[in-house]
Amino acid sequence: MKKREVTILAIIIFSITFAIRASNNMLITTVPLIAKYYFHFSVFLVGLVSSITSIFSFLSSIFINSKLSVTSRNKMMKISSILYAITFPLFYLVNPLLVWLFTAIAGFSMGIIFPNIITFAGSIGDQRSKERMISLYTTSLSLSLIVGPGIESLILSRFSLTQAFLFFSAFSLLVPIVSFQINFDNERSGNKSKNLVTKNILKSPAFLTSLFNNMMYDIPFGMIETFGGIYAISLFHASYSLSTLLFTLYFLTSFISRGLFTFRPANNILRIIFLNVGITIIGLFLASIAYNIYMYIFSLLILGIPHGLTYPSSLILLSRNFKDEGERSIANSYFSGILIGLAGVIPIIMGYSVEEIGLRYSFSMLAIVSIILFFLMLREYKKIKISIKEN
Repeated sequence: MKKREVTILAIIIFSITFAIRASNNMLITTVPLIAKYYFHFSVFLVGLVSSITSIFSFLSSIFINSKLSVTSRNKMMKISSILYAITFPLFYLVNPLLVWLFTAIAGFSMGIIFPNIITFAGSIGDQRSKERMISLYTTSLSLSLIVGPGIESLILSRFSLTQAFLFFSAFSLLVPIVSFQINFDNERSGNKSKNLVTKNILKSPAFLTSLFNNMMYDIPFGMIETFGGIYAISLFHASYSLSTLLFTLYFLTSFISRGLFTFRPANNILRIIFLNVGITIIGLFLASIAYNIYMYIFSLLILGIPHGLTYPSSLILLSRNFKDEGERSIANSYFSGILIGLAGVIPIIMGYSVEEIGLRYSFSMLAIVSIILFFLMLREYKKIKISIKEN
């Protein structure tokens, strides 16, 4: 593949990832604030409405995207992008009933778009090029999460939470424009039954290692994304604008971590995983004992590091262990779908936890969850090593 062609594909991946994640994150972090402070939902309902996006993303990724042929996936990617662009500005008109409908439609679209971007990024060039494209994808995610909250913070200093959706519609409109530049080639998946392939993938140590690795941080991230702003407002009396700006600081260290992955992919992924779990525990502990806004900001800066490293390390593990294009596409769909599904459940569980034991203890409890998942990941990783030696 020529250098110029790779550069164009990299721009496509970077552009659509930036646009979809900037707008998606704005939606995910702003809807809880609207639900709590505009509609006066209970803490449990705040968690539930925050979960709707993820629940519908899970359904579309697992039960639709994973079953699509190449031709159908090309069409569905474009249809979902258009649907997302139409729905996003409608949040300006949101009310206590429509908020459930709009978040469901947006979530359904994202469940198709995200795994297909990953599959597209992981199909370009040789293995090293694939890992760089995957890292570029995750770096674009982090950059959008720095720029997006920063822009929203400025907007919220003069406009309302619902009006902010009109400004961010520029990003949602960019998604379908770029998606028409993405096309999938025929997968070299042989004549295997898709049901058999799927069953083998879901039970494989390679898939489970990647899944547990990402869950180690994905569960705490669900707490931060849903209740991070509320934590700052409730405990430290931060403004809407400041509570949104905190996410920019959090994603700054994430962006730096992922940038390093792009330019220098890691050979020893296990070292990165050990680093992630250690930093996660420290960050969660600091967040739980923070007695002022500055200490809370410092804990978010620390927690941004594992946020930056966990996702690309999981995707690289998938890429290295699933060489077949068809299997990798199915693995990406199920990997994204399961994580998105968990993201749908996590806010509900954390909403209940916050009601029962409070925000501080909920943060500290997540450190124990991360440790348990770390040991589950190690168990599956050892199976991969044994399999490699036997072959």
